[in-house]
Amino acid sequence: MPASPSTARAINDRLALRLLQQEGPLTAGQLKQLTGLSRPTVADLVERLTVAGLISVVGESGEQRRGPNARLYGIVADRAQLAALDVRTEGVTVVVADLLGAELARASVPITDDAGTGPAVEQAVALVERAAKEAGAERLHTVGVGAPGLIDPASGELRDSSGLPAWHRRLVAALQERLPARVIVENETNLAALAEQRDGAARDRDTFVLLWLGHGTGAAVVLDGRLRRGASGGTGEIGFLPVPGTATLPSATDCEGGFHSLAGGAAIAGLAAAYGLTATGSGGEPPAAALVRAAVAAVTPSSPSSSPASHSSATDGSPYGPSDRFLSALADRLAVGAASVVAVLDPGCVVLGGEVGQAGGEELAARVGERLARMSPLPAEVRAGVLGGGAVLRGALLTARESAQDDLFTPHPR
Repeated sequence: MPASPSTARAINDRLALRLLQQEGPLTAGQLKQLTGLSRPTVADLVERLTVAGLISVVGESGEQRRGPNARLYGIVADRAQLAALDVRTEGVTVVVADLLGAELARASVPITDDAGTGPAVEQAVALVERAAKEAGAERLHTVGVGAPGLIDPASGELRDSSGLPAWHRRLVAALQERLPARVIVENETNLAALAEQRDGAARDRDTFVLLWLGHGTGAAVVLDGRLRRGASGGTGEIGFLPVPGTATLPSATDCEGGFHSLAGGAAIAGLAAAYGLTATGSGGEPPAAALVRAAVAAVTPSSPSSSPASHSSATDGSPYGPSDRFLSALADRLAVGAASVVAVLDPGCVVLGGEVGQAGGEELAARVGERLARMSPLPAEVRAGVLGGGAVLRGALLTARESAQDDLFTPHPR
């Protein structure tokens, strides 16, 4: 059946808004060319969107052109303000942005282990409120929250998880109570995968797996362009994966003895110590990432001899000494987890994400890829994530922006 006039108008409006989002300001003539719509239809939709406060004239196209046909139309970015939160065990970071994703304010607060649930929640909520005030946002439209742990696929809420602070789960409810905004919570690794797919290492892939390598470990699975969460929301809990090379097996409540024991931040720091390596991070970089970054600098021919990693001569024939051996041993560990994922999912691409994946760069990715090719008959390219720990915040902002645009760009019955 043909679409009704109102449905056709809604489809055309959404198409025009998406083009303005992707391409930036456009003239009515450019909208006509890109949409394939008639000139009167484009004129009507421009008037509707202007009256609705979704677009406005932002300039003119070309100094020589004047008049209505030269007007550039753009999305009204301040029609809605958004917030994104990266919730870690040790603190919270928040970014406030406009409808197009431009950052308006950013703030962080550390939360210590001994902080009670109530005070910790109050610190985090107050941080969001202060950032919104600084950004001039009287009302936030949507808040995206990235947090470790499982998200219940039925309710969309953060589930109780052993080993994670109790204030994490209470924070989501407190944000919903205190802010007149839609609050969306998602697993941090899933958000990192979304960000790497949109703006990072997986922009050309609709099927891939992201291995999160930071303080903890995790995986996000994207198949045919869709994020897969699993029946209980636990797809990618790779820290619990039983692997060789550990002293015990993981349990239902403790990932010690699983892949986490090989690739978690503490395990990487312990491995570096075994090779006599030390490094000092800067700008809040996690110790494991600083160690990996220093080791990569030491084995890169163009790196200065003053690299923080040790350059002492090797005793086993390796060209760069302990830094080289450390990276090789780490690649061995990461390949075990990657091979398990590849054998089950055949994703064709594995992205090493998080702070450690970014610090390892192409050097670590190449080593893992080489080992993976020897271990698995299924081809899988290994890439270094480019967004690091910032991928969680970026993914949370993308999620909030898409939700807000879906709401604002959809005509509501009057």
